Amino acid sequence: MNTRFHGVGVAIVTPFNDDMTVDFDGFGRVVQHITDGGVDYVVLQGTTGESPTVTKTEKKQLLQYLKENNPKKLPIVYGMGGNVTPDVVASIKDTDFEGVDAILSVCPYYNKPGKRGVIEHFTRIADASPVPVILYNIPPRTGINMSAETICTLAQHPNIIGVKEASCIIEQCMEIVRDKPEDFLLISGDDVQGVPIISIGGVGVMSVIANAFPAKFSGMIHAALRGDFAFAQKELGHFLRIDPLLYEEGNPVGIKKILEILGLISSNVRLPLYPAADDLGDRMRAVIQQDKLVELVA
Repeated sequence: MNTRFHGVGVAIVTPFNDDMTVDFDGFGRVVQHITDGGVDYVVLQGTTGESPTVTKTEKKQLLQYLKENNPKKLPIVYGMGGNVTPDVVASIKDTDFEGVDAILSVCPYYNKPGKRGVIEHFTRIADASPVPVILYNIPPRTGINMSAETICTLAQHPNIIGVKEASCIIEQCMEIVRDKPEDFLLISGDDVQGVPIISIGGVGVMSVIANAFPAKFSGMIHAALRGDFAFAQKELGHFLRIDPLLYEEGNPVGIKKILEILGLISSNVRLPLYPAADDLGDRMRAVIQQDKLVELVA
């Protein structure tokens, strides 16, 4: 069952109209774009989906839209996390999980709980969830790093099946691989670390950049999973210049600008994020052309 989450999962953006309402037509275009590009599953309402500023009603609408507009019936991972444990559990109980394959739940932020608090937080979420849980470790956003020991302790729960690991600490990833149950999934949360993490036992990436370049990125990751690291490393070189530009003004500011360059959606984001500066867009366009990531229309 867990092989559904091998390969490339796209942390899909939430497009907005100029009046800041959700652009469902644009969302549909991105879904079709990544589907045509050969990605393996969709991650809805993660960080890249601007989950902090998307309302509960909008989240439900986006989930329903994705269920009804999913051409290849890709597995859906739904973001459900927070730093108030009872609220997360209540949200789980209030959600229709038909068509949802797993949830992605971020390490509780701001409160900075210790190991026991983190374990109890996720245990209650996993006990409440009718679908499997994938942990999300991203220290720069949460203020704490879930250690390999904490992650592998949580991996013993029958309903916790993997971790999206975005600490960018390769030694920690190696420790997880060493100590985890055999079927527990190590998923890279950083695009350019995807190939190296697969080389030590990871199973893929939850990707930002695959919103824009799904075919090229998926080809790279699938090659790594086949063991063709010579090809994968060569392809990885094409992404090294564009990747830092994605985060220069915050995520998903950068990836939305690229999607605007590609003619798929507007680069609108909700405050406190702010749309990318023209200069950033110009530099992105130059890199896309230099590294031949896609053919751009002049």
